[in-house]
Amino acid sequence: MDITTAGTASAPVAVITGASRGLGLELARALARDGWRLVITARSAADLAVVEAELAAVTEVAALAGSVVDDDHRERLAAAAEKLGGAALLVNNAGTLTGYDLAGAPMPALADFPLPGLLETFEVNVLGPIALTQLLLPQLRHHGGSIVNLSSDAAREAYVGWSGYGASKAALDHASAVLALEEPEVRVWVVEPGDMRTDMYQEAFPGEDISDRPLPADTAVPGILALIARHPASGRYLAETLTGSH
Repeated sequence: MDITTAGTASAPVAVITGASRGLGLELARALARDGWRLVITARSAADLAVVEAELAAVTEVAALAGSVVDDDHRERLAAAAEKLGGAALLVNNAGTLTGYDLAGAPMPALADFPLPGLLETFEVNVLGPIALTQLLLPQLRHHGGSIVNLSSDAAREAYVGWSGYGASKAALDHASAVLALEEPEVRVWVVEPGDMRTDMYQEAFPGEDISDRPLPADTAVPGILALIARHPASGRYLAETLTGSH
């Protein structure tokens, strides 16, 4: 593990999954500017290395490439956070639309959804976040910390082609609500970021112009930062309402 020191040992620690692009990357940048020390992860080692080099100039960062589905990788993330003093924030941002590369194809109908892909969708979007949360809960309890679980309107609305993703996010929503009851000393926030101009959103709408969607740094990140700053009760929040931009 390569940890570059640029901040202070007293600064809080955040663990962010899916931090090499999109919302995860922009949130990591914002938290680094606010003085947080970071444990970041993403599947692509090359992309993560670029992010690590950028953030190491701002704060203390541990970057570990891997999948949240991998048991050993989750253990390494928890150990990295513990080494920095323990996580005060966990952001479960890593996710998958279908569990496989769409390669320009439309989102699959449930009748045609490949079962290995459906299984992967639930492993990445539900099992991975829950398992990582289990490992980090002792640290989060100690720091009176918080969990941000990224959700979607597809978790509460039915859209053609969004069966796997929507169902997995609905499952994570419900698990989060139960966790909030079971862990009253830890804030558990489900955040619906809204449509964003990201690679993942583009994959869901191949060939469409999504330039009218806001960038993650425009609405979702400010909303999550407001949530962290205000530290409200556990619950489900729309990012745009947290900044009064709705």
